[in-house]
Amino acid sequence: MSGNSIGKIFVLSSFGESHGPAIGGVVDGCPPGLELAEDDLQRDLERRRPGRTRHTSQRREPDRVRILSGVFEGKTTGAPIGLLIDNVDQKTRDYDKIKHIFRPGHADYTYQQKYGIRDYRGGGRSSARETAIRVAAGAIARKYLAGRLGIEIHGYLAQLGPLPLKAVDLSTADDNAFFCADPSRVAELEAFMDELRKSGDSVGARVNVEARGVPPGLGEPVFSRLDADIAGAMMGINAAKGVEIGAGFGSVEQKGSEHRDPMRPDGFVRNNAGGILGGISSGQDILVSVAFKPTSSLRLPVETIDVHGKAVEAVTKGRHDPCVGLRAVPIAEAMLALVLMDHYLRHRAQNQDVACETLPIPGSLAET
Repeated sequence: MSGNSIGKIFVLSSFGESHGPAIGGVVDGCPPGLELAEDDLQRDLERRRPGRTRHTSQRREPDRVRILSGVFEGKTTGAPIGLLIDNVDQKTRDYDKIKHIFRPGHADYTYQQKYGIRDYRGGGRSSARETAIRVAAGAIARKYLAGRLGIEIHGYLAQLGPLPLKAVDLSTADDNAFFCADPSRVAELEAFMDELRKSGDSVGARVNVEARGVPPGLGEPVFSRLDADIAGAMMGINAAKGVEIGAGFGSVEQKGSEHRDPMRPDGFVRNNAGGILGGISSGQDILVSVAFKPTSSLRLPVETIDVHGKAVEAVTKGRHDPCVGLRAVPIAEAMLALVLMDHYLRHRAQNQDVACETLPIPGSLAET
C-alpha cells in the first residue's frame, strides 16, 4: 500500500489500523531547535479524542502520544520524529457478523477490489482512527508556525446538517462539544443531536478553518499550488466530500466586479480569494471550508452484498460518530498546518534571498 505520506520537505508518514496494537507516524524534515514535548501535542489530541461527549463515538481511547525519537533535551534535533499512540479500547467482536459483508458507504468494497484482502475490524487502515497521528504531527507544525511566523490556525463548525452556524466568537469554539463559535446555538445543537441519535441515523457537517498571519509567497503557480495542496490534504480526511477556498462555490453566482478583491495601501478590501492568488499566498487570511458526509455505519438495515456477491442485509453495530464532522475540526486544523509548514520550508529553501520592492500590504480589511 502506497500513499501514506504527505509533504515534500516536512513529511508525515503514518501507519497502523483501527484495531491494531497502535497507530504511529514519522515526521521527517522538522527543523532542529524547536522546543517540543509530548504535552505540546496532547492538547489537540484531547480535542479530537473519541468518547469525550455523548454526541461522538463512545470508544474510550486516552490517545496518549509518545515521542520516540527526534527530540533531545526538550528540543528537536533535525532527526525523524517518531510518534506512537496505543490503541487500548478495541472491540473487534462488534464486527464479527459483518466481516464477510460490504458496508454501503464504506471502503470495504473498494479495498477488497484493490487488495484482495481487507481488515474488517472498524475499517482497518481506512478508519478515521488514523487521523489521530495527523493531529499529533500537525501540532508540531502549528507550534513552529506560531513561534517563528506568528501564524494562528482556528477551526469551527460552520453547519450541522440543516443548521448553518456563524463564527460569532472563535475563542468560544473549544468551550463546547461541537466546536461551535456561537454560544447561543449550543443548546439547539444538543437537542438536534439527541433526536438524531434516537432515530439511529446520522448527519453531515461543514467545518471551516482559517490561518491568520500567513506571509505572502507560499505556494507555486502550477502543480504545487498552495490551494491545490490544501484541497488535497482536506480531501484526504475520512468522509470529506468537498472543499472550498474563499468564496468557493459561491463565486459561481458572483460577478467579476463582486468577486475580485480590491487592494489599498492599507490592505485588501475583501477576501473572496481565500488568501491565495494564482496558487500563492497573498498575506490575507487563508479561508478553507470542508464538507463531511453523514456516517455510513448505522443500526438501520440496508441492502448490500457479501464477498460472494450475494444479496444480504447489513446492520452495523459498534461505536460510531452520528456526525463525523464534530471531531473533524482539529483534524482540518492539523492538515492545514502540515501543508503550510511544508510550503514555508520549500519557500525558504528557494526564495530566502528574494528582495521585492513592493512591501507586503496588510491582510483583509473586512471581517472574515
